[in-house]
Amino acid sequence: MRLGGGLPLALAVGAASAGYWVLAAVVLAVLLAGLAGRLPQLGEEGPERYVACFARLAAVVVQATAFGVYAVPSYPGLAAAALVVVVAAADFAGIRLPAPLARWVTVVLLVAALVLVAICVVVAPVGARPGIASPGLPGVLVALLVVFPLLLPQRTDHAGRRTAALATVALLVTAAALYQLGPVRLGLSATSTRDLLAAADAGTLQPLLTVVLVLATLPASLATFTEARERIAPRSGTAAVAAGLLAAAAAAVAGPFAALVAAGLGSVVELLLRVRASRYRGRRV
Repeated sequence: MRLGGGLPLALAVGAASAGYWVLAAVVLAVLLAGLAGRLPQLGEEGPERYVACFARLAAVVVQATAFGVYAVPSYPGLAAAALVVVVAAADFAGIRLPAPLARWVTVVLLVAALVLVAICVVVAPVGARPGIASPGLPGVLVALLVVFPLLLPQRTDHAGRRTAALATVALLVTAAALYQLGPVRLGLSATSTRDLLAAADAGTLQPLLTVVLVLATLPASLATFTEARERIAPRSGTAAVAAGLLAAAAAAVAGPFAALVAAGLGSVVELLLRVRASRYRGRRV
């Protein structure tokens, strides 16, 4: 679900940074995510605990930002902050998404992604496309940074299958968006997915897109906030409230680029710590 809410933002930022090479960045992100799936999760002590909490709170901000720019475009920052507050309150009240409902939401999001890909492929793109320029390393790295946290597996059980499924969806959607819009139009705004539907003569599906984004962001932000709170404050209500207020403030002022980069940096540091933990355990054995 985290992929569904963050991918529209990440594709826009990635295309603006790397052009057509955003597809290569997605491939690299898939490879890194596959590596992460083989590594142990971070522990509960020391810097690992705080890095994991930061990465997850940043992911919540990404989901909230996507909700704001797509569902309430007139007041995106206010809507993003409100979503974080609602999610924090729901977590404090002990609300959890039932597993069967989570699976149904995942199926709906998967179907929506496949429908979007089909629409983009069936309708021929209009207008000339720029050529594929030589890859700019900084742009590709930025695109990699913003896509990677969306593919990073959060649990070790069935991590390989989850990563493969997320990778397939991310690659198909990225290729279809580049085919239909091209990198210039795709990178023009954070809400370029709306332009994608318009370009594919599917403008009537705009309300459905909003519903899909809400379905993608609400459950994902609740589950991710719960993970962050369990890391930093499993028994402290004060720390949980502080984490919620901090994330809400960040969501109110951070745009898509800042939110995605923060989540990317947190995920990269988490990956490095997991590599270190894996080496340490290997030496002990």
